[in-house]
Amino acid sequence: MEKVLLAGVHLPEQMDFEEELEEMKQLIYACEMEVEEVWIQNLRSINKKTCINSGKIEEIRQRLIIKDLSTVVFNCDLSPSMQQTLESIWNCEVLDRTYLILQIFQKRAKTKEAFLQVEVATLQYFLPRLKGSYTHMDRQKGGNRNKGLGEKKIEIDSRTISKQIQRAKKELKNLEGQRSLQRRKRNKNEIKKVCLVGYTNTGKSSILNAMSQKQVFEKDMLFATLNTSTRKIEYNRHEFLCSDTVGFVSSLPHTLIEAFHSTLEEVKEADLLVHVMDMSSNSLENQKKVTLETLQQIHADSIPVLNVYNKCDKTDHPYPLLNSNQVYISAKEDISLLLKTIDELLFSNQILKIKIPYGNLVNEINQKCKVLKQEYKEDGICMEVEMNEKMISKYIKYLE
Repeated sequence: MEKVLLAGVHLPEQMDFEEELEEMKQLIYACEMEVEEVWIQNLRSINKKTCINSGKIEEIRQRLIIKDLSTVVFNCDLSPSMQQTLESIWNCEVLDRTYLILQIFQKRAKTKEAFLQVEVATLQYFLPRLKGSYTHMDRQKGGNRNKGLGEKKIEIDSRTISKQIQRAKKELKNLEGQRSLQRRKRNKNEIKKVCLVGYTNTGKSSILNAMSQKQVFEKDMLFATLNTSTRKIEYNRHEFLCSDTVGFVSSLPHTLIEAFHSTLEEVKEADLLVHVMDMSSNSLENQKKVTLETLQQIHADSIPVLNVYNKCDKTDHPYPLLNSNQVYISAKEDISLLLKTIDELLFSNQILKIKIPYGNLVNEINQKCKVLKQEYKEDGICMEVEMNEKMISKYIKYLE
């Protein structure tokens, strides 16, 4: 496993700096690299040319030589010019936070849609970084009127990448149309929709697996899930659809939010959001804040939210426990309280007595409502039924 030097830039507004550094180490490990040393630069503001100050740059240069390291990873995002300047000074590869996240997304992508989404984000990241890639070719020939070979190569590659982005976006739009059609079909079925949202690696996939008793990929690592998986859940004679979504992370690159737009549409169309949090995490409050900010960013902050504190088995907090709008569970052990709470939030129905004539209506009511009692009579079937408001308005003429 390649060893790297982690350069931590600490700004005054970063209140959870230690937690951010730990998360960076996890990102680095997920990219199959290992942190050899950590160097921290406390700054009031970012140096526009080199990100960190010249003194720290020299100290790191010397450590790279002593430790024989060839890669420096920053905990923040670098502009293309910063990256090129530092690589030139240190004579090594310089990576930033967005690059690591893109690399992890590339490894985790399983479906065509996920591959395309990551491709768009990756190409958009590399497009402004072409300049400087061909400086060794940039010798002017024939005077100032002619462009250097390096400059020509940049223009050619820029056009190629721009075309690749357009092609991938076009394919994504077609897939988005298919996904939209599937959502419209589900809406016609009048089935309730639940979305599991939250920070990456909080146990969303584990919860979906426990609910559906079908396996979606789950593992204790960052961004294990990139593809939206939807399962039909049956509980207490009710049905609802539950979707697992890509996990959020602090400072998620804008290009990735934009690229995963169609996937996140599932969140915006949910009747209920189940915000899954890792109760054992030292960064619980910050992760909660990041999720709420991301929901606001994608305009999904007006949807009702149920807060679920998972992984309680790793803490001293009692579970399973319901406290107001908060459920404390361990997805690996028992989620019956969570299912019961979701059911009560989705199906706050009334129990009514109706009399239905013999025919297809009886089957329809049995499929869409919870029938508690029924009695067969000569002129129809007397039923005691649990109904929501929409069903009540449809069958109001049959009320006894």
